[in-house]
Amino acid sequence: MITIYHNPRCSKSREAIKFLDEKKVPYKIVEYLKQTPDKNTLKTLLNKLHCKPIDVIRKNEELFKTHFKNKNFTDEEWIDIIVQHPILLERPIVEKNYKALIARPTEKIVELL
Repeated sequence: MITIYHNPRCSKSREAIKFLDEKKVPYKIVEYLKQTPDKNTLKTLLNKLHCKPIDVIRKNEELFKTHFKNKNFTDEEWIDIIVQHPILLERPIVEKNYKALIARPTEKIVELL
């Protein structure tokens, strides 16, 4: 089963769902702005993504620019920041079993199928 960390207001996120629907792939949606992943879930996702927390931060997000840009935080601190401000999490993140990816471009989802 595929899990997609989704923001319905994000066009890339909607494209990922459309892609999965067209491929008739079953999936579960986690609207991460409403169901914010906890620290352990984020750590698991980061391991599956092979990324550091800073790598999944939306650096063009206004909140990042005004509060976090040019500041140095530890990985643990970045995880806490993402939990407190999930809007900073890059999207869409698509996860299956032991692997996850940021579906930009959408076609990258094929790597999980």
